[in-house]
Amino acid sequence: MFDMLKRHEIQVLRRAGHSQADVAKRVGVSEKTVGRIEEEPPVDHLDDQAERRKRRIGRPSKAEPYRKFVEDLLKEEPHLLSLEVLRRARGAGYDGRKSALYKLVRAVRPKKAKPVVRFEGLPGEFTQHDFGHVDVNFLDGTKQRIHFFASRLKYSRWVEVSIVPNEQVETLVRTLVDHFAAIGGIPLLAVFDRPKTIAISWRKNGEVTQWNPTFAAVTLDLGLGVELCWPHSPEQKGAVENLVRWVKGSFFKQRRFVDREDLLRQLAEWHTEVNTQRPSRATGIIPAERLAEELPRLRALKVSPAELALRIPIIVGPTGMVLHDTHLYSMPPEAIGIAGTLHLYRDKVCIVAGRHESTHARLFERGARSTLPEHRAQAVAAVSGKRGKRYLKREHLLELGPVALDYLTEIVHRRPARWVSDIERLHDLLQSFGPQSLCAALQRGLSDQLFGAEYIAHYLGAAPSPRRRWPRSSARAPVQARACHAPEPEPASRHRRPTSSPRSLGALAPRQLDLELVASVDVDRSQEAGR
Repeated sequence: MFDMLKRHEIQVLRRAGHSQADVAKRVGVSEKTVGRIEEEPPVDHLDDQAERRKRRIGRPSKAEPYRKFVEDLLKEEPHLLSLEVLRRARGAGYDGRKSALYKLVRAVRPKKAKPVVRFEGLPGEFTQHDFGHVDVNFLDGTKQRIHFFASRLKYSRWVEVSIVPNEQVETLVRTLVDHFAAIGGIPLLAVFDRPKTIAISWRKNGEVTQWNPTFAAVTLDLGLGVELCWPHSPEQKGAVENLVRWVKGSFFKQRRFVDREDLLRQLAEWHTEVNTQRPSRATGIIPAERLAEELPRLRALKVSPAELALRIPIIVGPTGMVLHDTHLYSMPPEAIGIAGTLHLYRDKVCIVAGRHESTHARLFERGARSTLPEHRAQAVAAVSGKRGKRYLKREHLLELGPVALDYLTEIVHRRPARWVSDIERLHDLLQSFGPQSLCAALQRGLSDQLFGAEYIAHYLGAAPSPRRRWPRSSARAPVQARACHAPEPEPASRHRRPTSSPRSLGALAPRQLDLELVASVDVDRSQEAGR
């Protein structure tokens, strides 16, 4: 069937005096078709579907003869199940497939349109909040999915939008508090959808049966009321426009960005424009003007963004560590097995387990760990036996990462008779200088191919460790400073000095030794020889 617009064009051209052959050439149809359409009634609508039904074009459905039967059934019982309609239709003689009858039932069943309830919020009464994301093609050729969190005061239409890394519950509550701080207070109610970061389960009538515990604790600290509506139902928030769709259409789709930094800069400019310069489409008033009326009704923020702590239940593990989000934080060995609470701040972590409490800098790298020096010393003291202490100290060193693993492996294999004392010394250096400085020194030792605690202590600038006295019969002349030599191993007994291992000296011979270190070793040995 030719569409109604083409039929109208043919009739207009014929009334204008064009011949059938000319009209057929212009429109692209045959002269016979032009003559047939010319004899039809004038076109008075452009609904092709209605015209197709009127002309009964195509094979009729096997359910069509039962249209009156189905209409009568649904008129008496509007909520009758389609399965029951099919059963009664088969009793009346219908022998077609169920899909054809279901399509007929869907077409004739009375539809009830629910009215949209639009309302305006009072000053300080409502805020709307929602997450959104959009794929942005930057002008530098990269593409990135941008997540954002939007908040808007219902009365004044003041809006805050922040770019966020994800849509998890911590991001939700921290950004929520940031927006309240930027607005200047909190309202009576905050309106949300129903993501799992807020409500975990609810009944059919919408009553929440289980809240997200982290979100619930923060709202309790803020003294904030929460109102939920069904997902993807912006009309339940009392607004015709959808907040997320409005942000996408007003900001992301109207602008082009060079990179992420340019996006953040333009977002700040857009905030100024929509809040202080441009009247709101809903109210016709600039949001900043109505915000002045709304601010007296907002309540003071009880918790500042920097002081906001998420409370997470924990148990101190058997190794004296607390695990949170793949990160390990140390606790005193006396706290092992005790349940407690982890207070998660933006930049630090405070753990309370019974009478024990510790504070760590917050970790963000996946799998990272934080061990306080005092906890490391207490753990060593709590272990019984020299062997247990020795291997616990070695584990503390191995926790520094691959560089410590490589260095300790070389020490154990190159200096099998001295690695125990090396571990003791390296552990003392770890306690004194911290993991970062020690890692840097170990890396330098690997680069210089110098293996021993004395080299690491020299790199760190530590005072030399007390040396054992040589027996008077074993005194030697001062060792001359040499360019390529490693300190000889300490004597294995008080009466016999072992010769240097050819293997160890041969491995160290080509290496460049720090002259200052060798000189200090010579001075020590000269003093011992003088005694």
